[in-house]
Amino acid sequence: MAIIKKFRIKSFKNLNSVIEFQNISLSYGNRLILDNLNFQINEGQIFGILGPNGVGKSTIFNLITGLIKPNNGKIKIAGEEVTDYPIYLRTKKFKVGYVPQYGGYFNDLTLHENLKAISEIVIENKNYRVERINYLISKFELDNLKDIKAKFLSGGQKKKLVISLSLLSEPKVLLLDECFAALDVLTIKMLQEIIVNLQSDNKITICICDHQARDLLACVDKAMILSNCKVIAQDTPSNLVKNINAKNAYFGDNFKFN
Repeated sequence: MAIIKKFRIKSFKNLNSVIEFQNISLSYGNRLILDNLNFQINEGQIFGILGPNGVGKSTIFNLITGLIKPNNGKIKIAGEEVTDYPIYLRTKKFKVGYVPQYGGYFNDLTLHENLKAISEIVIENKNYRVERINYLISKFELDNLKDIKAKFLSGGQKKKLVISLSLLSEPKVLLLDECFAALDVLTIKMLQEIIVNLQSDNKITICICDHQARDLLACVDKAMILSNCKVIAQDTPSNLVKNINAKNAYFGDNFKFN
């Protein structure tokens, strides 16, 4: 697939760190998952996380949201240490949104009922709830689907719904977990365009983890490779695919993405 991103942010005028991991380590029993991780995601950036199965990509998301705590190290959001903050505080105070790989919606509610139900939790003003729902339905061209139960939507339509649900609270940071998995080529292209537009139009900082390397690299500004519990390389897509450590651990010699 051709690169759909019309621009890449090579140097940020505003280098404010939105997410920062400082010497983060995590083990489950005797099994080491993450070993002394250090990286940061800057404001307005689309950041990608790549690596083999079981390397800890989704674990990083769980650490950011507060679902789990590291054994060692510090996690900062918007410059403030949040290592001991609960999930709700990270969501409410720092406006972190999350799009899971699976689910994230009510099967037996219609698309509109899903949006209405979540809006009642995250939006206090009743009038603004209606305004926000109508905006998202229009933005993602969901008007003709709003009365269809979520379980009857296609894979791409469900993904649009879950992203819409995550945007109800107007997050500043959006985490997308395996967002390209099990989608057809046209749906992936649609999703890539949505991601780029969220950055350019809504100024949202986005972090994506996925196994689909080409699809991820087509829409990120920077990505990192995880292997053997560590970050082995991080750079712009064009530089990353040339990195010898990234080639040896993940891409191989024949990988091309454009």
